[in-house]
Amino acid sequence: MNAAIAIPATSAAPLATLRGVSKRYDSPAGPQLALDAIDLTIARGALVAIVGASGSGKSTLLNLLGGIDRPSAGEIVIAGRSLGTLGESALSRWRATSVGFVFQFFQLLPTMTVLENVLMPMDLARRWPARERQARAQALLAQLGVAEQAAKLPATLSGGQQQRVAVARALANEPELVLADEPTGNLDSGNAAALFALLAQIAAQGRTVVLVTHERQRLPSNARVVEIADGRLVASKR
Repeated sequence: MNAAIAIPATSAAPLATLRGVSKRYDSPAGPQLALDAIDLTIARGALVAIVGASGSGKSTLLNLLGGIDRPSAGEIVIAGRSLGTLGESALSRWRATSVGFVFQFFQLLPTMTVLENVLMPMDLARRWPARERQARAQALLAQLGVAEQAAKLPATLSGGQQQRVAVARALANEPELVLADEPTGNLDSGNAAALFALLAQIAAQGRTVVLVTHERQRLPSNARVVEIADGRLVASKR
C-alpha cells in the first residue's frame, strides 16, 4: 500500500478520507486495475486538482468521491460518513444533497431554460421549500454573472456562460463537495482562467472543490495538486 498523501487541512477534521481504495474493472482482456490502494486526505475548504496522463485513474477517483461508483476495496469517508455503509437509495439521496457536479460538456438540459436547469436539482432533492427555490436559483445566477440569461435556452449561450450556469446548478443544493471533471476542457483560455478563479473563490468560501484537469499550468496558486499515475498517487504539493 502506498503511503498516505495528506493535503494540508484548513480545519481540524478533513472533509474526505480514502483508505486503501482500489478499483478494478472487468474487460475482455481480464480484470483491469484502475486505482491501486489509494490513501488520501482532503481538507475542508480545499481546492484540489487531480492531474495525470489520460487513463491514469483521475476520473475514476472523482467518480468514487462522488458516489457515482463504488470501490472494489477500501473505504471512503466523507464528512464522517462511510459511503460503503449506504445502500443505493441512501447513496443517491446523499449525492443529491451533498455533492455538486460540473462536467466538461456542461450537461445542461437543452429543452429547459437556464433558470429551470438550476431549479431542477432543488426540485429533485427537495432540500429547499418550493417557495424559496426560484429566488435561490436567481441569486446563484446573479452571483455567477449570468442572471440576464435566466429565460434563455442553453444553446443560445456561449461556452463560458454555459459553464457558469453548470456551476450554479452544482451549487443549487449547497453541497459540501463540488466535483469538476475537466471543467475547462471545452473553454477558450480566457474562459478557462475565469472558471479556475471562480472555483478558487468557491473553495475560499468554505466548500471543498476537487477537479480533474490537464491544464496544470493554469491552476490558481492556492490549488493543491495531486498527481496520479497508473492508478497510484505519486505526488502532492501546492
